[in-house]
Amino acid sequence: MTRSNSGSPKRRITITGADGFVGRHLARAATAAGHHVIGIGHRPLADPTLGGSLDESFVADLREGWPDDALGDVVVHLAGRAAVGPSFDDPQGYICDNSAMVTSLGEAILKRPREEWPRVVLASTGAVYDAAGEATPRTEQSPIRHASPYVVSKLLVESQLLYYRERGMDCVIVRPFNHIGPGQAGGFLVPDLTAALAALPADEPLLVGDLDTQRDYTDVRDVVDAYLLLATAPTTSEVIYNVASGRSRAGVELLGYICEALGRPVPELEIDQRRIRATDARVIVGSADRLRDEFGWEPSIPIRRSVEEFVASRG
Repeated sequence: MTRSNSGSPKRRITITGADGFVGRHLARAATAAGHHVIGIGHRPLADPTLGGSLDESFVADLREGWPDDALGDVVVHLAGRAAVGPSFDDPQGYICDNSAMVTSLGEAILKRPREEWPRVVLASTGAVYDAAGEATPRTEQSPIRHASPYVVSKLLVESQLLYYRERGMDCVIVRPFNHIGPGQAGGFLVPDLTAALAALPADEPLLVGDLDTQRDYTDVRDVVDAYLLLATAPTTSEVIYNVASGRSRAGVELLGYICEALGRPVPELEIDQRRIRATDARVIVGSADRLRDEFGWEPSIPIRRSVEEFVASRG
């Protein structure tokens, strides 16, 4: 069960990437908790799925600068380029874009009176850890590995936030492992498998990558509960927190849940070698003990339900 900061005062919470997969869920959760929510998106946020979740909204290219009057008491920075695979095709774009956004935020804060500086919660990734060797849960002290341009960009923005922390800002870095749930867009395992299955004739094999690799999945709604805890806590004892279930699951398990939700049998599988990267780890699992011990956070939504509700959300 997730423990909320029920006694904490209501905050003005700015969410960058408010129109993204995680941002939409966080905006809804923050609004439900009674906070004043400020959303920033790259496009106009007049979206029915965000209806009622934003008290204020701004359209901005955060690579170019920070919009006036968009700083709340807390900024949860979710905006950025977020897929591992495409980062290999545009490494410098990932590095430049993700870094520039943090610079825009940090420099905008420095221009304000110190008493107005918000807490910044930065969404990094559990992909920064070296997954080689034994499949033991990765803690915040585990070795890191620069396994993709995406990871390089995330380690860079973490370093930038630590620089701003040295300037006196209240900064928290969150390293979530894989998360899934309703509303997730293509480019990730569950949405891509679901779309491929929905279009697959009954007598044809499904073309896939290596579904025997195992990853640590958490429902996006549990992930945003963790973000909200860190955003609204009076203090945090650490700078970096993992968000993870502590259990790894193979892609074939998720495929089975998807097939159940679609009401069809698991098809014959055909491996597409082009989808397999030599740098991919066999097993990745994270430890959220630090978050659990300090704040009582626990994931509460079963992964089978996450998959079922994702499939249902596709309409």
